[in-house]
Amino acid sequence: MGAPNLLQSAAHDALQQRLGHRFTDLALLQLALTHRSFSANHNERLEFLGDSVLNLAVSDMLYRKLDELPEGDLSRVRANLVRQDTLHRIALRLELSPLLRLGEGEMRSGGSRRPSILADALEALIGAVYLDAGAEAAHALVLRLYADIDITPTMQAVGKDPKTALQEWLQARKMHLPIYRVVGTLGAAHRQTFDVECEVPDLNRCERGIGNSRRAGEQAAAAAMLQVIAELGL
Repeated sequence: MGAPNLLQSAAHDALQQRLGHRFTDLALLQLALTHRSFSANHNERLEFLGDSVLNLAVSDMLYRKLDELPEGDLSRVRANLVRQDTLHRIALRLELSPLLRLGEGEMRSGGSRRPSILADALEALIGAVYLDAGAEAAHALVLRLYADIDITPTMQAVGKDPKTALQEWLQARKMHLPIYRVVGTLGAAHRQTFDVECEVPDLNRCERGIGNSRRAGEQAAAAAMLQVIAELGL
């Protein structure tokens, strides 16, 4: 029984090194990596908190870095930096996938690679650092996470959404357009989440995504498909 705990401890230690933050309360780190499919005690409240911390830290960073940019342009650049695709790429760089605690069904359906789950876990980690060590530590974490991104007044304000990017990738290769299907819904009527499948027949691949609306689920599924395409080097 001791070996898995030692392995988990080593993996968490390595993650803390990548984050540049060592948790005083390791339970917060564990909670941030726990999806709701795994336990009733999951990371969604931390994600809620982390989202607000992230937006404030990025806003402050842009205000200082892009001091001549008007409010509207600042908002568009911020939207690009905090959107799911950007957070997903940062989460992959942090190697969060193997550390996520997912239910068996979610694990089997590829949840550890799902962009929405990884992006949410990253926000939850930011919220966890905020609770563990305060606003200054969380702000410093956000600056480290974005240190490799070249932020300039002329940077692309808003990138293409995943559905558009996938469609254009397929059209450029004269492949058929993807097929999106809702394969399940979860939660009460007023708080439903949609489990959507994206099929690309020409690649013989299906990927899934979850969102708070059908459209959001389709975007998450398209992002998952783009990630697979990138991993396969297609």
